[in-house]
Amino acid sequence: MTLVAFWFLVLTVLWVGFLVLDGFDFGVGMLHGVVGRDERGRSAVISTIGPLWDANEVWLIVATAGTFAAFPGWYATMFSGFYPVVLLVLAALILRGVAFEFRSHSESDRGRRLWGAALTGGSLLVPFGLGIVLGGLLGGVPIDSDQEFVGDLGDLLAPYALATGVTLVLLCLVQGATFLTLRTGGAALHARARRAARVLAPVVALVVLGFCTWTRVESGNGFLLSFIELAAVLAAIAAAVLVHGGREGAAFAATSVTITAVVLSLFTELYPRVMVSSLGAANDLTAQNTAAASYSLTVMTVVLAVLLPVVLLYQAWTYVVFRGRVRGPRVDDGGPGPDIPAPRREQVAAGGAPSGDEPAEPTSPATTARAVDRRRSPGPLPVRRLATGALTLLWAWLLSQDVPAGRPPRSR
Repeated sequence: MTLVAFWFLVLTVLWVGFLVLDGFDFGVGMLHGVVGRDERGRSAVISTIGPLWDANEVWLIVATAGTFAAFPGWYATMFSGFYPVVLLVLAALILRGVAFEFRSHSESDRGRRLWGAALTGGSLLVPFGLGIVLGGLLGGVPIDSDQEFVGDLGDLLAPYALATGVTLVLLCLVQGATFLTLRTGGAALHARARRAARVLAPVVALVVLGFCTWTRVESGNGFLLSFIELAAVLAAIAAAVLVHGGREGAAFAATSVTITAVVLSLFTELYPRVMVSSLGAANDLTAQNTAAASYSLTVMTVVLAVLLPVVLLYQAWTYVVFRGRVRGPRVDDGGPGPDIPAPRREQVAAGGAPSGDEPAEPTSPATTARAVDRRRSPGPLPVRRLATGALTLLWAWLLSQDVPAGRPPRSR
């Protein structure tokens, strides 16, 4: 395997890792207002992904930085051509992150509803926009002989690209629903999550079958599915069966396999191309004609071998620590939950004791719900920040040392 092929494989794995690990985050964000009917329920649903969502987005950062360093020609054409969609995705990511924080600190029901809607919208727009980008790579956009995008917004919103976005949104929804069946402890909350998964799973199975068939036709290989695409369909059907059988852990694993196989099918049908030109096969961007120099790829491989295990170990440790179901007040089941002290500011406002030596007055259910919502997990550990920053800085430095590796200067 050449270094160019190896780095195409690395980027494929990074995209799979992001969409699998952040897929259920997006699904929970879209479903939190449906599964959680009241404020306590919505807070409990959001708390299931509180310690995880920001760490999962590291995979998208590394995938983008890896494309920039390993395939500068691909990066330049893709991000300039899909600029409106990429801008929308970035805005949705920012809005989603802000919504997590502002919602937990909002003092009014109206403010919490507003930021809850922002969380729902951001969680929907990110997979939909990324699906448009990934679908456009295989479906084709206008690219001329100078590797420049020469189309407009209408060319980006082709039917296959939109279908890819819709498919990713539905996959995130069903994965989020199965994740909530694993992580929620309240009887009514758990029942609503299970009901949502049972409704979504059969629909997603049909959509995956149609999308995989369309992907095969779009790549010019007829209607017969490849092994990976067949695995995606079978995993989606298995998820629907397992959800109805109450096998929650197996159902979540099946939805994760479905997302993995769907993303893999896109990249396997694309290779050795990295972007298909709708103006003719001669203008297609390939992994070979957009790759960086061999020296850069070699050094990047060494850096990847050293730092990637650190990131993987950190993420594995995070999931082990936060693997349990959500504890605290039972949601909508009428049962008592543990006493959770209100923040000091709320105790003083309610006439309670400001010091820790005097007993605090009992808190109301609304105050208890806000206290649960505000119990935030600690921020990203320095290990993950250092690893991610080191990867990005080293790749940027390598690219700056290897200017001739990009596309040759054009004559005007």
